[in-house]
Amino acid sequence: MPSLIDLRRRIRSVKNTQQITKAMKMVAAAKLRRAQERVTAARPYSEIYANMLADVAGAAASAGAEVSHPLLATREEKRILIVLVTSDRGLAGAFNSNLTKAAQVFIQEHPKAEFQVEAIGRKGRDFFFRREMKLSGEHVGIVDKARFADAAAIARKVTALYADEAVDAVYLIYNEFKSVMTQKLTLTQLLPVAVTGSEEPKDYIYEQSPVQLLGTLLPKYVETGIYRAMLESAASEHAARMTAMDSASTNAADVIEGLTLHLNRVRQASITKEIIEIVSGAAALG
Repeated sequence: MPSLIDLRRRIRSVKNTQQITKAMKMVAAAKLRRAQERVTAARPYSEIYANMLADVAGAAASAGAEVSHPLLATREEKRILIVLVTSDRGLAGAFNSNLTKAAQVFIQEHPKAEFQVEAIGRKGRDFFFRREMKLSGEHVGIVDKARFADAAAIARKVTALYADEAVDAVYLIYNEFKSVMTQKLTLTQLLPVAVTGSEEPKDYIYEQSPVQLLGTLLPKYVETGIYRAMLESAASEHAARMTAMDSASTNAADVIEGLTLHLNRVRQASITKEIIEIVSGAAALG
């Protein structure tokens, strides 16, 4: 049975841990507020951009022009690149493990394909580095800040690999932010770009031909997709960490309550034992 000193030490240790988890929850909540504002602002732009791309593709098709672009070329998926967006830090529940598991499942579903990973975030990089997966690139310390310049640089590298036929398909895996309690695991095909003409295209006046304009918009579409994934991932990470730290604080409170109850029982048993010894000694002297 642990002594009173051991129990007090354990209670003090759990209380210190609880203070840390509460502080981390508050920090995550503050960061989540800013990250959520950025995601909310970026979503309409991304959706409007996709609609505009569909309108331009529809205009090009209606004009009878042949739409040909390296980012639209479809090939047999023999070499696949996965752009995996994870976090740089842990203590976020199953946030990172769900992403790496999804990537592993996707790889297992394509046993004949050759894979490489463009790792955005330290956790994804470390996971596949330990498993000797080929990494086409690694980007650490950029998800939390989520700058468009970083996303554009990654997009240019990815589109160059696809245009040069070094890879036959590019897939993006990230967590989409839904709410504080919910993050949706998302796997989407980034390249080739799936462009379908809009059913009701807007009547734009084009200074360039729609085909030329489509060639300009396609690389920007890839950049926007990666940038939005980074923003969604940053917000999802802070939400997952806030939820995990809240659960940890609650569990710490339960542990402290149980240890305190056990401490009181041990102390009461010690006092009772001392009283019995005193009474027994007095009775022996009498």
